[in-house]
This record gives sequence, C-alpha cells and structure tokens, in this order.
Amino acid sequence: MEQPATVGRATRPSGEEPEALDALVGAALTARVALDEQGVVTGWNAGAERLLGYSAEQVTGRRAADLLAEPIPVRGGLPTLAGLPRWNGDVALRHRDGRQLTVRILAHHRPPGADAPAWLIVSALTGRQRPAGLDESLVSWSFAQSPCCAQAIYDTRLRLRRANADMERATALTEEEMRGLRVSEIVDDDAGLRAERAMARVLRTGEPEYEENYLRAPGEDHEHAWSVFMSALRDHEGTIRGVCLSAHDMTEQFWARKRLQLIAEAGRRIGGTLDVTRTAQELADVTVPALADFASVDLLAALDDAPEPPEQPVPADGPLLLRRAALQSVTPGAPEAVVAAGAVDSYPPGSMPFESLRTGRSTLHEVTDTAFTAWLARDPARAARVRAFGIHSVMAVPLVARGSTLGVAFLVRHRNQEAFQQDDLVLAGELAARAAVSIDNARRYTRERATAVTLQRSLLPQRLPRQAAVEVASRYLPAGGHAGVGGDWFDVIPLSGARVALVVGDVVGHGLVASATMGRLRTAVRTLADIDLPCDELLTHLDDLVARLNTEEEYDDEQATAGSAGSVDSAGTSGDVGATCLYAVYDPVTRGCCIAGAGHPVPAVVGPGGTVDLVGLPATPPLGVGGLPYESTEVVLPEGSLLALYTNGLIETPERDLDTGVHRLREALARPARSLDALCDTVLADLLPQRPADDVALLIARTHALDARQVATWAVPSDPSAVAQTRKDVVAQLERWGLSDAVFVTELVVSELVTNAIRHAQPPVQLRLIHDTTLICEVSDGGSTAPHLRRARTYDEGGRGLLLVAQLTERWGTRQSATGKTIWAEQTLSPA
Repeated sequence: MEQPATVGRATRPSGEEPEALDALVGAALTARVALDEQGVVTGWNAGAERLLGYSAEQVTGRRAADLLAEPIPVRGGLPTLAGLPRWNGDVALRHRDGRQLTVRILAHHRPPGADAPAWLIVSALTGRQRPAGLDESLVSWSFAQSPCCAQAIYDTRLRLRRANADMERATALTEEEMRGLRVSEIVDDDAGLRAERAMARVLRTGEPEYEENYLRAPGEDHEHAWSVFMSALRDHEGTIRGVCLSAHDMTEQFWARKRLQLIAEAGRRIGGTLDVTRTAQELADVTVPALADFASVDLLAALDDAPEPPEQPVPADGPLLLRRAALQSVTPGAPEAVVAAGAVDSYPPGSMPFESLRTGRSTLHEVTDTAFTAWLARDPARAARVRAFGIHSVMAVPLVARGSTLGVAFLVRHRNQEAFQQDDLVLAGELAARAAVSIDNARRYTRERATAVTLQRSLLPQRLPRQAAVEVASRYLPAGGHAGVGGDWFDVIPLSGARVALVVGDVVGHGLVASATMGRLRTAVRTLADIDLPCDELLTHLDDLVARLNTEEEYDDEQATAGSAGSVDSAGTSGDVGATCLYAVYDPVTRGCCIAGAGHPVPAVVGPGGTVDLVGLPATPPLGVGGLPYESTEVVLPEGSLLALYTNGLIETPERDLDTGVHRLREALARPARSLDALCDTVLADLLPQRPADDVALLIARTHALDARQVATWAVPSDPSAVAQTRKDVVAQLERWGLSDAVFVTELVVSELVTNAIRHAQPPVQLRLIHDTTLICEVSDGGSTAPHLRRARTYDEGGRGLLLVAQLTERWGTRQSATGKTIWAEQTLSPA
C-alpha cells in the first residue's frame, strides 16, 4: 500500500522537506488516489478517507470501479481512457455508509515506465470556511502587486481608472497622478498614440489588440521593449465596460532577438568575396548602426609583407602598427576617424588596441575609465575627437582566426546614449570571430592567387619575338572571381621560311596546378613547333602528351588513396587534366595560313575592308580525350588582314550565351582602332565585366606579305656541275638586293646544301632565297632522310659541311613536307 507521503512526491519542488510541505499545503484537504493500469487502487491518502469513509487498508488492492455509484459518464468507462494524458469531470461515488456522492475529480495518466502510479486521481474537499471577501481581496492585491507586467484599466472614455505598481514604476507616476488621463497623455510618444488607437478598436470590436514598441519611459534610465496587450473588460451580461492594458517588458528577449538577427545578417553579408579590404568593410557596415555609432577595422601592418601573421602580434617593447582597412559611421564622412582608410597608425603600450591584442581579449571602457583617460592624455588628436563628438563608450575586439591574430575592431558610441554592456561585448566578439575567418580566407586566397598569377605570367611570353610575318598585340586577364587563376596561354613562335606560329590554349581548371600544366603544354608546343610539324600532327602529339598527363594523375591519385586508406580500387580514378588549343601557321610568302583546333573557339578574321568572318574549322575534341583525328584548314589571308585568337572566357560569361558573345566580338573587331593595342582594349572593354569569372587570353595579329622581289627561286638540275651556276645566280641576286656583305657566307651555305641534295637526296632539287629581316636559304628535295650534324675525324674527306653551315649561320634546320624535305639556314644581316 502506498503511503500518503509518497503519493505525487515527484511533483514536489526540491528544497522543501515533504513533511513541511504537507503541513503547509494541508495534504488532507485533497483526496488523492493512485491506480495502476488495471484500475486497482495502489494509493489512498487521508483526504480520500475523509471523502468516502474507507481507510487505506480497506481500499488498497481493490478495483476502483467498485467505489462507483454510477458508471463514469464516458463511453466504456475509465479503462478506455488509457490513451488520454488527463481526464476531468463529475463522478458518482458510493460512501462507506451507503450514500451517494457526486465528486468533481481530475485524473492524471502517467506515461508507461514512469516511477509513479499509472493514474493519479485528485479531488478538492469542500466545506472549509474562508474569511469573507478574501477572494476579492486577493484579486485586487494580485492586480496591484503583479510583478510580471505593468497593468492599467481604462474606462469606455479611455481614461485610466486603475494602475498597478509596475505601471507606476514604468511611468514614474502614481496611480492617483494618472487617474483620469489618456494613454497618449501619460506617454507623450508615438507609442502612446498607437496604443490609444488600438484601445479604441478594442472598444469598437471587442477583439484584443497587440502592439510592440521600443521606448524609454520617463521613469527609466534606458530604453525598453514592451509587448502590449489590450483586451475588453465585460460585465456579466457581456457589455464592454472598459479596457485592460498589459505591458510586458520584453527587453531581454528583444535584444536577444536583435543579436541573433545581427549574427544572421553578419553570416549573410560578411565574407561574400575573397577580398580582404571588402571583407573588413563588410564587418564595419554590419556593426554600424546596429551595434555602434562608429567602427573601424585595423589589420596588422606586418601582414602587408609577411606570408603568415606573426606569432607575437604585439611588439615586446615597441608601438603596435595597424593599417586602417575599413571604417563606417552614422555620421557621413566618418569625421570621428583619426586615421584615414589605408593609413598606418602607431599605438603605444597601454592603448586599447595594444592591450586588447596583447591579452587576446575584448575590452570595454567608458571614457571616464582610468586606463582610457591615460591613453587619451598621450594622444591629443583622439582626445579632441572624443570631446567633439561626445564619445562615451568604446570597445576593442581582437580579430583572431585559426589561432593567428590579424588585427582589431574598434567600436564607439556617441549618438546612442546607452553605454556598451557585457552582452554587447560578447556580440561584438562573435561578429569579429566570423569576420576574422573570412578575412583570413581572403588573405590566404589573395596570397595564393598572387603566387599563381606570378607563376602564370612567368610562363607566358615576357616579350613577343621579333619577326616580320605579322604584327601582334596580346592581352592576358586573370579571373576576378573565386575561381582563381586558370591555365589560359598564348604564344608567338617564329618558324623557318619567315613563317610564324600563333598559339592560344586553355587548360581545364584553376590555380597552381592549372598554371603548371599550362607551362608544360606551352613548352611542348614550342618544342613541337621547332621541328616544323604540320598543324594537325602537332595537335596529335599534344593530345598524346595530355593523355599521358592524365595517366600520371590517375597513378598519383591511386598512390595517395593507397597511402591513406591502405587499398586502391582497381578501376582507379579518372584524371582531370584537359585542355583546348588553337594552332595557326602563317606564311608571308604565300599569304597562306594553316589552322587546326582542338575543342577551341574558332578564330575570327577581319579583312582589309573591315568585314569580320569566323574561320570554319572541323569539330574536334579537346586535348586528352582521344579517339578522333585532328584536321587542319588552309585559308589565304590578304595582306593587312587581322587574325584574332582567344579563349572561351572572352565570349562565354554567366550573363550571356555563346552566340551573343560571338556577335559582340565581331562587332568589337569591326570597329576602327588606332592600333592593335587599342583594338585589344576595345574588345576587352566591350565583352568583359569588371571582374571576369574566367581567365581571358587574346591575341590579335595583322598579316604582312613579302613582295615577290624579296623571294628568288631556282630549280637545280641533279648534276654536280650545276652547283657552280647556282652559286653565280645566288651572287647576282644578292648584288641586286644590295647584300654584298653576305655573298661569301651565302656562297658557302648554298654550295654545301645544294651539293648534299644532289649527292644524297632525290630530285627535284629547288633553291629558294628569302630576303626579309634575315637572309634565308632553303634547299628542297624529294628525299625523306634528314642530314645530321657530326664531327669529322682527321682523315675524313667529308662531314664538315653542315658543321660549317651551323657555325656561319644564325640557325639551321630541317622540315618535312608531303613531297620531301627542306633544309634551311638563316643568317643575320648587317645593318645597312
């Protein structure tokens, strides 16, 4: 049998002894009965004995249904109520002496497994006499002394009749002083007028009204947030006799909500870009005016040159140097600032920024604090600003990210008359912590991006080579967004025979890896171009190289996976090295241009008349995909034509489609320009946003053609005796060109190359001289074997010819053709 003292013990407040609490509340004034799930009585207190006359020993273990005089007026009776958490109503019970009692009960159903009876049934005993009028007095006292809200009662004229103590404190007026006044007369503020209008609607409609306001009541030293409820007061007939106004002080909840909103706004606004200065400015913008009247963000000046923040941000025995990264103020122009944006200022030991960074803790001071006044005494400029603007409260909050100190945020109040509180300091610390991570991310990104830009620019041509075939201008623009530096590149490569190769390419991806891959591909293109491979064959070899790079990437990924996980999937992972490329070779002698592409945007040609056309190239896959051959296209370019090569970042942007980009490019190229450099600037300005999302490489070449008088060609018979006549013809041509100084070397070169072709190659043999900025001698034959430079031994009769040619000329080489080969030698001409 459950003892009375244990019934409902779990509901008693801690700190009170059970016996003392029972004596206080009068446990026997309530009938308390405990039942199990089967409805068997397990607990019976003295109040239950007084109610029904049964003792605990007589009832415990019996079914509660045996005590009912009539069934419970619920379908199925009490056991069917097992799914309800609570039930209340009138029940007919049978007293021990046989009489029937109608009792109002409240039954609580405990959840299964609780350390308490399944059902607790309670009923208040009646018949105890209370002092007359006590209930009315309690109601009156509860209104007047309620500590939870400020309350006032108004009549149908909206004149105050009653006010409790909290309302008196909030208005700094007594009930007697307010009686008969309107709300708008008690509170001379827009909030009072709004409340009065709401009360008028309550009188008219009978529906409650709700208002929120934020104001400083006359009796308060700071502003409060109030949640105001207005409801109608009705008599027994339902007639509205007045309005009750209840104002709950929600200041703490209001500021908690404002802080959460400010933190959420900071998460949305701070760190949207990877720019240090902009991120610092975002922190200043978020805090003003929501938290401070003036805010500045100062970063360690040592970060300007150091790759990482110093371990000790504050010098041991010297001033602290901070650079002003951002500032914001409620006053236009931020006149409170002593230091301009971008300037460096020195902070001595004892100053707020110095001490905040030295200790690593946020600090809060009023201007009357000893530490703050001591600092101002050594800084007349700041002291003057404090006096001029009435600054009264300041905070200094360190900017710390990943264990490194980056700087300090300084917050000031002067227009807001409330001083900073500890809650404000905590909020400022939270905002500064979020901003510090974003600033550190931006700083790291800026450093890595600068490294990648430096690497990429070092891999791009520093100075375009001298050649006479084309006049060129180029532009390279790194991405301005989060993507970082990519792998775009361009090149101009002089070839034999006064020809020139123009290259533009784009490596997939961004960052250092893309830049390094670009450098490897650019070197490969120059190497392959140096052996004079045809355009389509060059791209085929380049495709093989990218495929090998992909294989290396797969192997590296497998090795990394094996090292970290201990096993490797046999399928491996696909490498992500890929690139597009466009390779063009222009010959100023024939004005022919051979072009081949690998998944790259086609070039544009601007004719001498200003018409802009796109070169039709076969559709080809990017480098590294494999499976399809590359094809080249031959076009003839009139002298003075413009050939524009570019990467997809120029014509593809998130804001427009590809067709629109190509259309705008053609319009920009058709526009007259003073020079090729000016035309490059025009194209970039017309097609690109201020911060392009992708790298852009642009190469524009104006073609030149060699006059027929600058080229001389002879068909040489396959007879050794023809060498002498060929030498005579060459000397005569050089005399006509005014190149007498080149006769001796040219005779030796022509004699050696022609003799070798007649002896070791197959006909037909052809000699061509090209007079450009250099003198080029070319001997073509029908053979496919290329000569090799070797060192002749002492008694060898031959083998010294090519060595002589190599020593007398600037450079020499061999190129293959569909019908044979050409051996060429180029010599520098002396200035006229």
